[in-house]
Amino acid sequence: MSEHDRRAIDPVEPTREPAPDSTGQATSTAPAQVESRALWAGGIAAVVGLAVGLVGFDGFRPPLWGERSVALFAAATSGLAAGAGFVAGYLQTIRGTHAWLAARPLLRQIVDGAALVVVHAAIAVMTSLVAFRVFQDAFYGLTVDSYGGGGMLALVAGIAAYAAYDSGARINAASLSLLLAVFMAAGMLVSMLAAENRLWWHIMFSELGTGAAGMTSFWTFNTTLTTSGIVLTTLSAFVTRDLSRWAHTRDAHDAASGRTSRRWLRPRAGVVRWCLIGVGLCMVGIGLVTLHASEPVHTFFVQLLAVILLVLLLGIPFWAPGYPRPFYVFTYVSTAMLAGAAFLWYPLQYYNLTALELAAAGIVFSWLVVFIRNTTAVTGTAAAPGQAGTRPLTRP
Repeated sequence: MSEHDRRAIDPVEPTREPAPDSTGQATSTAPAQVESRALWAGGIAAVVGLAVGLVGFDGFRPPLWGERSVALFAAATSGLAAGAGFVAGYLQTIRGTHAWLAARPLLRQIVDGAALVVVHAAIAVMTSLVAFRVFQDAFYGLTVDSYGGGGMLALVAGIAAYAAYDSGARINAASLSLLLAVFMAAGMLVSMLAAENRLWWHIMFSELGTGAAGMTSFWTFNTTLTTSGIVLTTLSAFVTRDLSRWAHTRDAHDAASGRTSRRWLRPRAGVVRWCLIGVGLCMVGIGLVTLHASEPVHTFFVQLLAVILLVLLLGIPFWAPGYPRPFYVFTYVSTAMLAGAAFLWYPLQYYNLTALELAAAGIVFSWLVVFIRNTTAVTGTAAAPGQAGTRPLTRP
């Protein structure tokens, strides 16, 4: 294939081939560089964590959980390590694999970057707290000295920095969707566990964000919703780019084979983009305008989110044609499950509104993860870190 034909197949961004070495074989050091730098990040964070433990636990034996415990120090050190590690890895990827991210408006870059940092730091914090709570229950009454505590902080900080750096350097639509689902689930779980009013679920899910269930639950719930909405708008940029590349590829293949381009079968990246952005903005609105602040506005965002989701789900064969048939079956099964969940709430009154909200959230985020993973598979955009281009799959 000539250079001109190759550019025609992928007009958005040509694929870069790894340069051959002295033996004539292609080499790609980008994945190895990511692992090397991630290990350095983890090592530096581990040293810092050890120092924090030696100083912070000097002169007393802290428990694994409780006041001035290893858990609290681990949550702080792992959160900071994860945030710093992600920033370092993310800066690498926007200079290579996803250089297009740096071409967006500066304000958008700052907001998206801050939201992603919060996601990684929050996951590290929540994981540390849960892990040490479990270990304290398993080893009841255990206390450690400054060396043991420092070693534990070194371990959690090192793992957090390593994993976050790797996540930032290898970020793509599939990994970001899974990260979003984990963050959303963990944040909601923590807000439920932290609720001071144990009967909050008798009302609705938004009760967690009113302050009536306690300030910890209030801040966790609303911060999770707001941050998740921002991350979803970031995710829409990845999905839009993947679908746009694929649409150009399909058109180029049709032109090269002499077939008439069927416009109604062309992926509509713009519709998918605005649907995802709309859902994200509604989540931000729900988190910022709480139920007790303005019930009509809060309810409006909830209802608008439901309408946008229905448009996206029911029209997905038109917005994203050419996907595997099982994906469309899964989409309509998910839609039917949403309708069934609503029917069980009203008119059957089998359960209350909180159960409906939990069921709907689980179904929607499961579908979103599957949709993003199918998009990555169909468009072939899982590039190696550090490479500026990706090789789209041929037209199905």
